[in-house]
Amino acid sequence: MTMTAREYWTEAPFTGVVRQVPIPEPAAGEVLVETEVSGISSGTESLVHRGEVPASVSDMMRAPHQLGEFPSPVSHGYLNVGIVKQGPAQLLGKRVFSLSGHRSHVVIPAESCHVIPDDCPSERALLAGIAEVALNAIWEAQVTLADRVTVIGAGMVGLSAALLLSRIGLQRLEVVEVDAGRRAVVESLGLTAVTPEDASGDNDVVFHTSAHEAGLARALEITGDDGAVLELSWYGQKSPQVPLGADFHARRLRIIGSQVGQVASPKRLRRTRAERLSTALTLLDERFDALITGRSPLEELPAVMDRMAGRGTAGPEQPLEDHMNTSRQEILHVVTY
Repeated sequence: MTMTAREYWTEAPFTGVVRQVPIPEPAAGEVLVETEVSGISSGTESLVHRGEVPASVSDMMRAPHQLGEFPSPVSHGYLNVGIVKQGPAQLLGKRVFSLSGHRSHVVIPAESCHVIPDDCPSERALLAGIAEVALNAIWEAQVTLADRVTVIGAGMVGLSAALLLSRIGLQRLEVVEVDAGRRAVVESLGLTAVTPEDASGDNDVVFHTSAHEAGLARALEITGDDGAVLELSWYGQKSPQVPLGADFHARRLRIIGSQVGQVASPKRLRRTRAERLSTALTLLDERFDALITGRSPLEELPAVMDRMAGRGTAGPEQPLEDHMNTSRQEILHVVTY
């Protein structure tokens, strides 16, 4: 190991730096992990980079092993794969996933390490944290055989949800996406991709992941009577307009918030968060490799985050059809060490 560690910090809005720090020392019950790769969760981390985490939810939106406090300075992130260098004998030398950020060395409790199966590549294993989000939402929705389901948004969360949903035996599964390039990715995975205009109606459940109010409005339009919209987007400080007039009440529609901080209520008494994440790791198959769309060394992360957060673009206040800022071409960006 090197004698110093490197850590990515957001020091102010649109100001990221890589700090050189001493390698942290694990205490009793902790492990030292040397990072192989980490992954950028572009939606959440772009909000962090722009300084848009609302103070009212800053405690709830902390990453599990975050350093610093919102809005800044903060070292955020929660997709990390590395090798255990110090810790209990049963973990020493093991390749593990943890909900840690963009740091060359992390110290975490031993129980926060999830050993990666030998046949799972490290970059694919980064998606365990996102597959966990999707799995939790599926549990919350209680999707079952022969349901009609649509996923709106083919980003990291939407694609992960669609890949997991494709295993259930649904009557219909569509992925709504405005970008032709991303629709091509959806089709390459053996899934059905459609534009918002061509999306089928009368769905039992619609999973909304686009983080745009036009996507949420379309989700409500294509949900069948007595159906549910699972809202997986996080809007930060923005307050999207939600069309609750017209036939929303007459059709008895439901909007269900899904947040990974707790196990979905239908499973909460029978599954722990650790069990949920371990399960997500086992569900990653080779199709998830298509979600990896970029790589850069840690030293380039300040510039990468500027680009993902929309610096120099028109910003996100656009119609859904035009919501094409530079981060939109990325799904999972891998940081190398």
